[in-house]
Amino acid sequence: MPGSDAVRRTTLRSQIADALRDEVIAGRLPAGRQFTVKEMAEQYGVSATPVREALLDLCSQGLLDVELHRSYRVREFSHADFRDMIEARTLIVEGMFRRSTARALQAATPQALASVRRRAEEAGRAAVAGDLDILIGYDLRFWREMAGLVGNPYISDFLDRVRVQSWIFTVPLLRSLGDLRGRLWDRHADLVEAVACRDVEEAQRIIVAYNEHTLALIDCLTDTTGSNRGSTE
Repeated sequence: MPGSDAVRRTTLRSQIADALRDEVIAGRLPAGRQFTVKEMAEQYGVSATPVREALLDLCSQGLLDVELHRSYRVREFSHADFRDMIEARTLIVEGMFRRSTARALQAATPQALASVRRRAEEAGRAAVAGDLDILIGYDLRFWREMAGLVGNPYISDFLDRVRVQSWIFTVPLLRSLGDLRGRLWDRHADLVEAVACRDVEEAQRIIVAYNEHTLALIDCLTDTTGSNRGSTE
């Protein structure tokens, strides 16, 4: 059937995009890394077409830049970019809590709330253990499901995009710490309970504390790595 090839190609495109996104978030494809469609097609053992389509998808998500229409480069985010990301995701989450949470939770199923709680517990355990690779996956799922309670896919998509970008910036800095136990935010479950109780003020207090914790840690690491670079130049 003619349509079956298109379905397979779309599925392959999605799988490659997801795999590359994971590589970028985890820092295995670091910021500034340049590569071609051919290189990635050979790495994944597929034709160039689904790879090119996957790379364009990641460009549209703000994760890659096109270099002279022949190669791609992993986008490099600055500390100023990161602070803007924090502001953007805060506005999204605060607006979600302030205007939509009570209405959305009235329609949220017990299964949806239970799933968000599971994600929160999993993310919290990974954070306490300092397991960054596991935390990233659970944290992104947690926020996707949390935003999904609102029932507006645009909110979920916008939040996911900015959270992915912020992870891309922070992961290399966090890895420089080595042992991350006790250093990562782990109050996912507290946030779920505040939202489930429709306690908007408490939810916002948790988010403010989260942002302060994150900014303090990243500001410190940025200053440290900047000093280290300066001392070696």
